[in-house]
Amino acid sequence: MKKLSVFFAIIFGMMGIVRADEGMWLPMFVERLNYVDMQKMGLQLTPEELYSINNSSLKDAIVGLSNGAKPRGFFCTGEIVSKNSLLFTNHHCGYSSIAALSTVEHDYLNEGFAAKNFSEELPAEGVSASFLVRMEDVTAEILGVVTDDMDYMARQKAINAKIKELEEAASEDGKLNPVIKGFFEGNEYYMFVYKTYTDVRLVFTAAQSIGKFGGDTDNWMWPRHTGDFSVFRVYADENGEPAEYSENNKPLTPKYNLPVSLDGVQPDDFTMIWGFPGSTERYMSSYGINYNVDVFYPIVYEVFKAETDVMDEYMKIDKAVNIAYADNKAGLANTWKNFEGQITMLRKNKVAERKAALEADFTAWVNADEDRKAEYGEVLETLDVMYAQMSEAARTLFYPNFTAQLNPVATASEFMQFVEVSTSKDSTKDDKKAAVESLKEIDVDAMFKDLDPRVEKGMFVAVMNIYGSKFTTEELPESLQKLLKKAKGDWTELANYIYDNSIFSTPESVKAFIEKPNAKKAEKDPAFVTYKAMIEQIMSIAPAYRIANIAIQEANHEFVKGLREFYAETQPDKVLYPDANSTMRMSYGSVKDYSPADAITYDYVCTANGILEKYIPGDFEFDAPQRLLDLIEMKDYGQYADDNGELITCFLSTNDITGGNSGSPIMNGKGELIGLAFDGNWEAMSGDVNFEPKLQRTINVDIRYVLFIIDKVYGATNLIDELDIHKAMPEPIRVEEE
Repeated sequence: MKKLSVFFAIIFGMMGIVRADEGMWLPMFVERLNYVDMQKMGLQLTPEELYSINNSSLKDAIVGLSNGAKPRGFFCTGEIVSKNSLLFTNHHCGYSSIAALSTVEHDYLNEGFAAKNFSEELPAEGVSASFLVRMEDVTAEILGVVTDDMDYMARQKAINAKIKELEEAASEDGKLNPVIKGFFEGNEYYMFVYKTYTDVRLVFTAAQSIGKFGGDTDNWMWPRHTGDFSVFRVYADENGEPAEYSENNKPLTPKYNLPVSLDGVQPDDFTMIWGFPGSTERYMSSYGINYNVDVFYPIVYEVFKAETDVMDEYMKIDKAVNIAYADNKAGLANTWKNFEGQITMLRKNKVAERKAALEADFTAWVNADEDRKAEYGEVLETLDVMYAQMSEAARTLFYPNFTAQLNPVATASEFMQFVEVSTSKDSTKDDKKAAVESLKEIDVDAMFKDLDPRVEKGMFVAVMNIYGSKFTTEELPESLQKLLKKAKGDWTELANYIYDNSIFSTPESVKAFIEKPNAKKAEKDPAFVTYKAMIEQIMSIAPAYRIANIAIQEANHEFVKGLREFYAETQPDKVLYPDANSTMRMSYGSVKDYSPADAITYDYVCTANGILEKYIPGDFEFDAPQRLLDLIEMKDYGQYADDNGELITCFLSTNDITGGNSGSPIMNGKGELIGLAFDGNWEAMSGDVNFEPKLQRTINVDIRYVLFIIDKVYGATNLIDELDIHKAMPEPIRVEEE
């Protein structure tokens, strides 16, 4: 399956009442804004030990994981836990690399992998690890180029030019990776300077029956028994500088590595999480929430769920398909279940209604002053009108877009330029010759690599049926109406016809076409006709959608600016924090249970006993390795058991996190690693838009379970020996090789 670029963006949202455990705070402001509260809750480190640009500090152990040498954001977080830059993160964060390294012969996804020494560690191609060197406020420099007479587009052009200038100046001729991002909807700007290492290697992973135990069923659910961790290592050249993969590279000597605690957790223990949360939406208006819940999220849910259902059907019966589609399926499933949860909980928790109440207070404040009315009086009306315009456009924009991302339509799109040049009256002979030559540059094998025809056809049929259910025949482009008429109005028959008869369905037929290209033949191809029809629909509505989207961005900028003034005047003691935007943040809270409904209370920990209770032999989601089951049955937990002789798998905390925090270290008051954050809970799926203090919890895999799996299940004691463990413990039990 291919994915085409989509030009839409999800707008960010609004906060609720600030509590000690709410907020994703910028490290450079911790001493001024948070330190006293953190001390009262149990923090024992000094501000300098947390964040320093002159000396090693805790922030130097926090790693942003991304792709490429110049990342603009991070898909996950990792933490350095040894003097040889051993890196812990989540299993689902390493999933793409693990899948890419897996083959039918070496199925690391389903069997696990443990390197016994540096030479056995496997390159995780494309993954980079970024360390924050420093951050600084550049608001004055950025907004200094903006004048009152600029419209929104001119403003953004000037800002982007200044950002590029400042980033280039701070890069030290490419040695560093500076990234400037806007905060509070472009009302403040900060620069983050990173050093990025591109030689990252897989060291350890448990089988996915441990790392993904519970699968999609347990995703965002509590209690949880998922060993969601994987282990990598960061490498550098002989001088400790970033370098491309080389056998001569050495493990990086880090500025700081986190110690590990085996003391476990108790209710109300202080916890803090550092990492790179991706995005929250806590400044979103009620209009934006309603658009997402009623329009955008249902579209994505419906399409992505249909695609993963087809993948599941074949992944369960074919090992090669399971490996090939594992990463793609995981990403799609994570998205649709996230959106399903947000739809449910945004409604249940009445978040839009609560935002509307705030907007009413804001409006009353605005109307009490003529200057404020002049500046902010039309902001909410603009949001209302523009979200309505986006809602009107969404069906015609998104359903064709998602359909066009599937083969063979997506493959046909690669030949659009050739057809246009070849059939244009304005093209010269040289133009046409160049268009033919360009076809030879298409890597057909790469296009079809790891694609299973059964899966591709199944997804295409499923999504075409969804697409067909959204439009009357008269609403379809004429070319698609003709194809549908040939199929007697049956979308399944049409989808099968397109897939079975298109020259763009198989690598063999595509290669044959490239050998003897024929523009007229391509033009008549059913997949190519379908692609052009989809583009026709998209372009018919794209300008209106784009205008609305730009207007919303501009209105959000003004709305947040006004909200900050509103709070400063009406609640001067209120401390506001910016939305997450894939920059380093710190959150703090405590270990705590919760009550999701009347007469129901969830404990703050769950144990390995739950694995036995959930275990279903051979099940796609709830199978488990026999050695793990045997150890649990015998309660052979060694030094990783708690005081009651039980093995804690996961625990809850009140920390404020979101996507991108996956893999983040959760630490105690001494700055010792006690677990890895990997999920939130279902009842607070609305938390990205409005923090839910009574419900919102972070789900963390307990570090003792992590080490138990490494040590007792896989016998990778070489990794245990690397760690700085802050509790007296006997030598790891060695598992002899058979």
